[in-house]
Amino acid sequence: MAARLSRATLSAIASPVAVPSYQPEQLSPGIVHIGVGNFHRAHQAVYLDELFERGLDRDWALIGTGVRESDAEMRADLAAQDFLTTVVAQEASSSQARIIAPMLDFVAPGETDAVLAQLVDPRTRIVSLTVTEGGYYLDPATQAFAAEHPDIVADASDRLRRPKTAFGLIAAALLQRRAIGIAPFTVMSCDNLPGNGHVAEASVAGLVELVNHSDAAWIRENVAFPNGMVDRITPATTQRERDKLRDEFGIEDRRPVFCEDFRQWVLEDRFTAGRPRLEEVGVQFVGDVAPFELMKLRILNGGHAAIAYPAGLLDIAFVHEAMRDPLIARFLPMLLEAEVMPFVPPVPDTDLGAYKRTIERRFANPKIGDTIRRLCLDGSNRQPKFILPTIRDALKAGRAIDGLALVCALWCRYCYGETETGQPIAPNDPIWPRLTMQARQARFVPEAWLAMQDIYGDLGDDQRFREAFSRALKRIWEFGTRPSIDRYLASLGS
Repeated sequence: MAARLSRATLSAIASPVAVPSYQPEQLSPGIVHIGVGNFHRAHQAVYLDELFERGLDRDWALIGTGVRESDAEMRADLAAQDFLTTVVAQEASSSQARIIAPMLDFVAPGETDAVLAQLVDPRTRIVSLTVTEGGYYLDPATQAFAAEHPDIVADASDRLRRPKTAFGLIAAALLQRRAIGIAPFTVMSCDNLPGNGHVAEASVAGLVELVNHSDAAWIRENVAFPNGMVDRITPATTQRERDKLRDEFGIEDRRPVFCEDFRQWVLEDRFTAGRPRLEEVGVQFVGDVAPFELMKLRILNGGHAAIAYPAGLLDIAFVHEAMRDPLIARFLPMLLEAEVMPFVPPVPDTDLGAYKRTIERRFANPKIGDTIRRLCLDGSNRQPKFILPTIRDALKAGRAIDGLALVCALWCRYCYGETETGQPIAPNDPIWPRLTMQARQARFVPEAWLAMQDIYGDLGDDQRFREAFSRALKRIWEFGTRPSIDRYLASLGS
């Protein structure tokens, strides 16, 4: 019989599942994390758990919180199991389960006073975030802070008295700490964004700028926003994973996390009020994260986009199944080598060719069960970060863009809302109705897709890109996904 996860049942959980050796009373809080999802628990929380297992820095335990309705559901499920999480790391030939316990509490979303009290608490020295690429209030085309967004306007109009956004809460807490003489905490983004620390600073200070110029200047001068690169493929949890955990490991967990064994975290060593010794458990602290970040965003995240949309159109459900498709398996490395990797600068102590091969192997891992639908999610926020910057660089250099334009065209065709067999594609983007409308216009007038200036900006006016995109989309509609990719590969001599 499976053990329902809680502190009381840890002793009943059988080997080889690793259980925490430390107790909650041996920890004290040091980090408030906003956005407790699967990736956070598979990544930052795992690093902290390993640190605490070594008896190190146990005054850096986690307090969770959030700002979305789904965060309240997460809190209820984790609270029911004493804030424990089962993390299952999987390779093709093995699975290893461990129960982690670095979280002490989870302040309910919406309880503004309680959240602010935790953020203002002098023990809180880092506030970290995983709020997804779309949660930073950025203009998709310019990547600048979107000060006119209704959520931001609401927090600013209220002068940060009862903030609703993550950045409003952070800003209000920093200003309260300043007023009562408590040193500011570090704001540490753990999201997949170019210059995520700079972006977080722009969001916090940009919001405060709408209320008080001098307070915004103080934040820019006194608060650390380290840039970081985070990496671990972590799919959404479904009943499939919960059943697997029960059947293989004898554990009933409301919110287990299944992930790949690989993980990486590269951070700038820039913290306002100290930090845990994460280098002891494999975190790389560097002076400049940008090369690592660009490598990951363009090769891994860009690679995800390259396989996601053709696979989605071909009714392929899982990422590892896409990598078994001979055509997609050829398209990914050829596109990366021909059009992406030339615009990834050298990375310290890293062989980009070996990194690419590692990416291919990771994508092909059948144990992960990562879905194509997850990779296709939120293209309106992801394409401007993972695909379009490489196109801009290639255009400036006079280099080929046909493959990347094909990726854009496949995204457009996906947003039409039907696979090639006529199966409906459920809404998969915050602006799905608009994308579908534009995609249906673009079937006959491809340039209609590029007219979305909030996504493409002036890139939609570039003649070479417009022509390459139009050719690709017309070919997809006339001949289909496979012949279109075949033609691109043939142009490379493959």
